[in-house]
Amino acid sequence: MKMKTIIFTVCAAICALSAVGCAKKKNAAGTGGGASDAVRWAYWGSEARVKRSQDAINIYQAANPGILVNPEVSGGTGDHFTKVDTQIAGGNGPDIIQMGGNINDYVNRGVLLDLDPYKGTLLDTSVIDESALESGTVNGKLYGVSTGVTMPALVYNKSLLSRIGVDLPKPSMTYAEFRDYLVQLKAKLPAGVYPLHDIGAFASNSTPFGYWTRYNGTPLYDDVKQTTYVTAADAQKYLELFKDYRDNGLIPPADVAATYPELNSDTSAIIAGKAAISFLWTNQLAGFQAATNDELDLLEFPGAEATKALWPAPSQFYTVNKDSKKIEETVKFINFLVNSPEASKVLGNDRGASASSAARAAGSSDVNDQKVLNYLSVAGPHSSKETPHVPNDTELNSTLYLVYQRVAFGQTTPAQGGKEIEALLNRLIKK
Repeated sequence: MKMKTIIFTVCAAICALSAVGCAKKKNAAGTGGGASDAVRWAYWGSEARVKRSQDAINIYQAANPGILVNPEVSGGTGDHFTKVDTQIAGGNGPDIIQMGGNINDYVNRGVLLDLDPYKGTLLDTSVIDESALESGTVNGKLYGVSTGVTMPALVYNKSLLSRIGVDLPKPSMTYAEFRDYLVQLKAKLPAGVYPLHDIGAFASNSTPFGYWTRYNGTPLYDDVKQTTYVTAADAQKYLELFKDYRDNGLIPPADVAATYPELNSDTSAIIAGKAAISFLWTNQLAGFQAATNDELDLLEFPGAEATKALWPAPSQFYTVNKDSKKIEETVKFINFLVNSPEASKVLGNDRGASASSAARAAGSSDVNDQKVLNYLSVAGPHSSKETPHVPNDTELNSTLYLVYQRVAFGQTTPAQGGKEIEALLNRLIKK
């Protein structure tokens, strides 16, 4: 009897362990099936991203019975691409591969599927900002669908403007209208508070200068011809623009401006209460807002409406493994992630603000996310594909800042500064 009891107990334990093992396999593969039954979605991200992504999967699966999606998550980009490369080499790559700025490398390796044949059918690109589509286009073909974007913007202190009795700025203005608005602000602001921070150049980035060169029709760099279109006279015009602002008290004096390098909210003139308007990238709004009790909001750089000089910087891309055995189901799911209002609500801005007007129409329960969506609804159509980065652009940032500061402090003229900037660009391109 004892022996029978022991045998029965062991058998029961084995069955129980087998059941646990089966359950684990089922859970690892996604609800309701194994990995072979599912669209496999490889991405990296935090626990918060995993939760948001699973919420989107649950909505899609509920609306599409029999279609399963299996997330394959890595903690960071290094682990993600190591795992994906190993899987691809073994002929077992995931269906959806999250990509970053290295999308060109995978296109050139022949890993990714050309999505052009699916545009207008399985993939609705008509509601996606043209500039976002351009960012995922390589060699004239669409290989990546932007997960979301961030974009340069001007940020303004809405509460401050209300307190001094000045109308809020129009979302889109010409440079002449913008200057007139700064003059109106100057007449109402208290002493020591300036209409605009000196955003002409920062030690950490040259984005405002890069915007202006696009607006001026002289982009910083052409990577095909390996040249710049910025001449000394063009750069001089830019330096003179900010000299005019400085001479008329529309931006702080050079010594005051230098104490607010805008590296983050802790070093920002607008957060310190020294300026009504400053610069940021849209994904920084929530962090800046958390640093002040005043309400902040966004507006375009001047002239964007007429020139499409703004640009979206893609966060990441959804791409498809060309060897996927579930291409139709995969492309349909990507279309859901990008364009569905229901997906937008749960994904939020975790992978960047949506570049799809259909998804943006869903709005957001997060006030800062909604402000970004509102801004992109205006600025998205006023943008175009990002200009290629100047080679050695870290040196461009730091040296441009030094030239700009010498002009700001009156140590050299805008004409001389323009010559130095032209020489800098040519030197970096040939370096």
